[in-house]
Amino acid sequence: MNHLHFIDYSIILFVLGITLYLGFRFANKQKTTENYFLSKGNFPSWALGLSLLSTLISSNTFLGYPEQGFQSNWIYLLQGYMVPIVLMGSIWFIVPLFRKVIGLSTYEYFEKRFGKFARYYSSSSFIIRQFAGMGSVLTLVALAIYKLTNIDPVYILLCVGLVLIVLNLKGGMQAVIWLDVFQGFMLFASGFICLGILIFSIKGGIPEALKIADENNRTGFGPYDFKLDKLSFWVLVINGAFYAIQKYATDQTVVQRYLTAKSDKSAIKASLMGIFLTVPIWTIFMFIGTALFVYYKQNPLPADVSAKTVFPYFMMTNLPTGVIGFIVAALISAAICSLSADINSNAAVGMEDYYKKFRPGKTDKQNLYASKMMVLLSCFFAIGMGYFYLKFSSGGIIDLIFTVYAIFSGGIVGIFLLGVFSARANRQGMNIAIVACILFTTWAFLTSTPIGIKDPQLLLDLGNFNFTHHKLMLGVYSHLVVIIVGYIASLFFPKPVLPDNLLYSNWKANRHK
Repeated sequence: MNHLHFIDYSIILFVLGITLYLGFRFANKQKTTENYFLSKGNFPSWALGLSLLSTLISSNTFLGYPEQGFQSNWIYLLQGYMVPIVLMGSIWFIVPLFRKVIGLSTYEYFEKRFGKFARYYSSSSFIIRQFAGMGSVLTLVALAIYKLTNIDPVYILLCVGLVLIVLNLKGGMQAVIWLDVFQGFMLFASGFICLGILIFSIKGGIPEALKIADENNRTGFGPYDFKLDKLSFWVLVINGAFYAIQKYATDQTVVQRYLTAKSDKSAIKASLMGIFLTVPIWTIFMFIGTALFVYYKQNPLPADVSAKTVFPYFMMTNLPTGVIGFIVAALISAAICSLSADINSNAAVGMEDYYKKFRPGKTDKQNLYASKMMVLLSCFFAIGMGYFYLKFSSGGIIDLIFTVYAIFSGGIVGIFLLGVFSARANRQGMNIAIVACILFTTWAFLTSTPIGIKDPQLLLDLGNFNFTHHKLMLGVYSHLVVIIVGYIASLFFPKPVLPDNLLYSNWKANRHK
């Protein structure tokens, strides 16, 4: 594989320079903790919409979707397509709920509704998931650039990590948002460029591409049979519905964007813009994978090029000098944007849910200093996770990490849904439901996930009583366990006395007033 040209490196360095500039550009404006994490009212709706887009799109989209499109059909798009379907009916309530009820942390709502255990369970699961995800994003981008440049992935990881530290320490939320805006334009440009070059390179153009893809089962969203023990249309539809609520109603990185807006109306407009821009980006990069499959059906592909590396291989062998640099810069920028959002939101949760709880009475200046230390710690931890993945990326260890996460992060959507739709659900019932959810996810994962490096085996084999449905259904079931157990258990305890603004029924009654 050829190395990048000097012009490509220049473009990459230029984009990194813009990123660092944004960090220093807003450095003098981070005078308070609120400004550092929210900078409320300083962004137009369109900027927040692009920020939501960039927050939800990372290097996983750049490389993961083309990989999936290359080796299968479009079934994984279903999860993303469920987002606008679900959110069109709920975003009108979700945005004003959080803007009226919480200060900074999403999980403040969980405490007001169900007590401290629900808050700490949901916030700690968010932090665990974010660190696991950040490590995978850093690893993916480091390995992809290594394939393109032959630069040691550890050096790439450290370089991206250094940019993250400067950007987040200096610029706070303002730098993160405006970098997201810049990245939003790069996302669309890079996707259209790659897909356009691919289609132009295919003999016969789009009609032939669709014909070959259809003949080789690279189109459609099947299998369509209603079986929950394998990846199918219905598994992705059901999982996608819960994914939409989890991301837009319980994820700090998204909810924090609601809070930065000038008004409820501005936040809703930004949310809708982000939702409807994200879907075409996912579609473009999935279609890039389909087009890659068709192109290499017509042109021999070296045996040592796998589905994971086929997109970087195409870029190096088919894109002109300069364009490669732009695409790689967009890939790095996507990683930095999503990671910056994760780091900022992690630090916000750490500050609101833990530091202020255990160190009350501090001045805002002291809280701001502690916030920056949490940002720095988050950066170091993300880099450490990336390095760990690079050096010990065996399936057994990775499965163990995600097993631990899954056990302690299930049911969050269930907590939210029961909280907003049931006035009868109470703290005692929810505490029982969370414990039941942990027990359920523990059983499901230990009876379905082989763990180990050399000889992976189930830690708990119960034969006919093992969990046999597809892993994506586990998240769905965990939410249902919380809803069902939480409601039934609540019936054994007194009905809670709740502020009206915590419930959907209050919003519905007052929406036209």
